[in-house]
Amino acid sequence: MSAQIFLTGVLLFNQSSLLADNAAMWNTIKKHWLQLTLSVMVLVYLLGYAGGYWTPHALRQFDLWLYDARMVATMPGTVDPRVVIVDIDEKSLAKLGRWPWRRDIVAKLVDQLFDRYQVGVVGFDVVFAEPDDSSGLRVLRQLAQTDLKSSTDYLALLPELEKRYDYDQLLAERLKGRQIVLGYYYNVADSPRSGQLPKPVLPAGMFKGRDILVDVAKGYGANLPILAQSAATGGHFVPSSDIDGVTRKVGNLVEIDGQYYESLSMAMVRAVLGNPPIEPHYPKPLFGKSYNVMESLRVGPISIPVDDQGKSLIPYRGRNGSFPYVSASDVYEGTVDLNKLKGRLVLLGTTAPGLKDLRVSPVGPVYPGVEIHANLISGMLDGAIPDHPLYISGAEILQLLFLGIVLSIVLVVLDPFKASITTGVLLILVVTGNFLLWRKANVAFPLASAITLITVLFALNMAYGYFFEARKKRQMASLFGQYVPPELVGKMAEDPEKYTMDGQSRELTVLFSDVRSFTTISESMDPKELSRFMNEFLTTLSEVIRSKYLGTIDKYMGDCVMAFWGAPIYDPDHATNAVLAGIEMQRAIAELGPKLKEKGWPEIHIGVGINTGRMTVGDMGSQIRKAYTVMGDAVNLASRLEGITKQYGVGMIVGEATRNAVGDTVIFRELDRVKVKGKEDPVAIFEPVGRKENVDKAVQNQIQLFHQALKHYRTQNWDMAELQLINLKKQQPDCKLYSVYLDRIKNFRHTPPPPNWDGVYEFDTK
Repeated sequence: MSAQIFLTGVLLFNQSSLLADNAAMWNTIKKHWLQLTLSVMVLVYLLGYAGGYWTPHALRQFDLWLYDARMVATMPGTVDPRVVIVDIDEKSLAKLGRWPWRRDIVAKLVDQLFDRYQVGVVGFDVVFAEPDDSSGLRVLRQLAQTDLKSSTDYLALLPELEKRYDYDQLLAERLKGRQIVLGYYYNVADSPRSGQLPKPVLPAGMFKGRDILVDVAKGYGANLPILAQSAATGGHFVPSSDIDGVTRKVGNLVEIDGQYYESLSMAMVRAVLGNPPIEPHYPKPLFGKSYNVMESLRVGPISIPVDDQGKSLIPYRGRNGSFPYVSASDVYEGTVDLNKLKGRLVLLGTTAPGLKDLRVSPVGPVYPGVEIHANLISGMLDGAIPDHPLYISGAEILQLLFLGIVLSIVLVVLDPFKASITTGVLLILVVTGNFLLWRKANVAFPLASAITLITVLFALNMAYGYFFEARKKRQMASLFGQYVPPELVGKMAEDPEKYTMDGQSRELTVLFSDVRSFTTISESMDPKELSRFMNEFLTTLSEVIRSKYLGTIDKYMGDCVMAFWGAPIYDPDHATNAVLAGIEMQRAIAELGPKLKEKGWPEIHIGVGINTGRMTVGDMGSQIRKAYTVMGDAVNLASRLEGITKQYGVGMIVGEATRNAVGDTVIFRELDRVKVKGKEDPVAIFEPVGRKENVDKAVQNQIQLFHQALKHYRTQNWDMAELQLINLKKQQPDCKLYSVYLDRIKNFRHTPPPPNWDGVYEFDTK
């Protein structure tokens, strides 16, 4: 980094010295005081980002993208034979049955790995959280207490049967005395605890008084005690996702009840090294100042760089397949070449899509979770974990100060050609220096702030008048034209100063619509026909949203349409317009049915979810691509509401905030109080039935009767609730909603809810 700054300084000093004798330089600077002020503002903003005072989404995403680009550009792309993945793949599932397998199968697999193949260490990227009752042992024990309790022959035989068919005990015996690391997971949110944890690796109070923010788990799913006590140790396998959902880090430590537990990859590395203790290391005092942040974890001769959360960057070797894979069924049957496994570190995990251990990684959108741990193990053994040392933030600030001050002056006093050359040289020096730090020193130095500073200051000073004045009106249509109706764009162009694409926090209403069973429909069409089919119904829906109810179309996601009301132009009736648009969309799709049928296409049905609340709206994304969009919990809830419409057999569901904002304009039927996935607080949900003047009295009476049944249901008056629901079912036999509640009541009669039950139904899927 010092060489990079020195070279840049020499270049710019030589150019600036030629201008030093020119008295007009200072007059030029005074003349362009506004550009300089704007440049300083940009610099201060980026300094705040580098110092951690704020984290703009776009810059953070750009930094992550640049990190991924460096990772992909420099990864070795070779296969590391030291770590082998025994894959619970589709072939294994076909041969050995669906997962989880019987424990006697796992026991034989362990025997094969250690006895036949003589592996070094085995780590399980799966958890054995529940007892294995597949052998029928529980039934045998029940018979000894019931029908055969008087049979002396049976009781005498029972111990032998228990020994033969206690598969958990069988597996426990196979684990003993072997280098086996059992995996488990944890949750930082409130959740149940199950199973037995391994022994902690660091005691309580280890980081007292230090700025170390490792994950604190409130819940976990660990292995059965009989298995946990038999294995050598255990480790958690919970990768950490960044804001874009990409897995770049894994936490080495997690705090549970004050004590600290290691990750699966670290536990396996320690097993290879003879289980040395874990020793946290901190930066040495600089200028008499001590630091409270941990910089690495020492495991024997290995130093593992970590951040202030105890997490390490994953040193991806390459794309999927950077480690040898062998099918678990082949190991079970003993058909694998001995040389592939002998002495190796083995990870037992899965790549089968149905077992849901696939992640998004910098090197591919679908990456097996088990291979993430393999990359970490390989990187720890090689000392190849990317480093992000404590001084990075200070060095980034110094770099920005140097670049910002020099560019703010040079770009004002130089002519456009020289300014362009200077900017280009600076950009090359910064990128090259950053790449050398990554390649030679394994240091992940931030790059987005420097690139952003150089490019923004160049654009600002080269096109000030165009960018900040005349271009505003011309850009209004191009910026918002694809999102909002033309008549609104014209209105916005009259006073462009009032509108911005910058991020804002506003109360808006957002709508999601999705075609039911679209995957099945799309599979029956060729690509060209599918494209025409989608254009037909998406155009119909878009016309309702934009033309009739002046909504802002956010994006199309396959067959899904996302839109919102209340931005960029303020709309006091955004909730009402969104709900009326949803009702109209249902009607428009129904009217489209005959036209689709004439063309040989299937009729479609849509689900619509709407929610109102405070959300962030603005131009968001990365330097590569941005979009005017909305984000926030209220947006996520609308998506979840659309997803559960089919659970109640209705076409549209709105949140409680939307229903309250609409008022009496629309007739609503309350459906339930629910907790959707990802939300802790319950919310009342409603079905818009229609405009008040369009809903006949009979329908309103049915809604009122259902609301009464709902009150009985929530007070656990099952008889009255069931009676009213049965009567309603007779009037509307095809109404799925009534069947849903009748089924719930039937279940509650068999298994009553807990004493503190509040009538809230919790969804565990999206």
